Amino acid sequence: MFFGRMYGTADLETRSNDLIKQVGLGYRKNDRVRTFSRGMKQRLSIARALIHDPPILLLDEPYTGLDQHASATFDRILSGMNAHDKTRILISHDIERGISMCDRAIILTDGHIAHEMSANEIHDLLQCRAIYEQYVTERA
Repeated sequence: MFFGRMYGTADLETRSNDLIKQVGLGYRKNDRVRTFSRGMKQRLSIARALIHDPPILLLDEPYTGLDQHASATFDRILSGMNAHDKTRILISHDIERGISMCDRAIILTDGHIAHEMSANEIHDLLQCRAIYEQYVTERA
């Protein structure tokens, strides 16, 4: 609720309850966060990031700590954002997960763009993996 109030989120109570349910924490909404597992805290962080319905969402390793079910739920949430013309910037070392959620990919090396791929290139998973591994190997 705190973050929603910071952004002046309309109908905060309803929005908060909806997001908590979407990330699968409805049954724990009155529990203290310190009692949550790592994955539960990650799901709560996702809900917090979405509370004010941002036009641009920056996600740094959002799947960390999520189990398979929570990851699939998060994928559905992100896919739903795509239907509403939202920009998602996803940072991930999990190539398969990252590629499945984007229409453009950039590989960064030492803070610089090392390679950029279009939507057509992205769907060739083997090519993407080879390019990524090339840059990772060069850094080692």
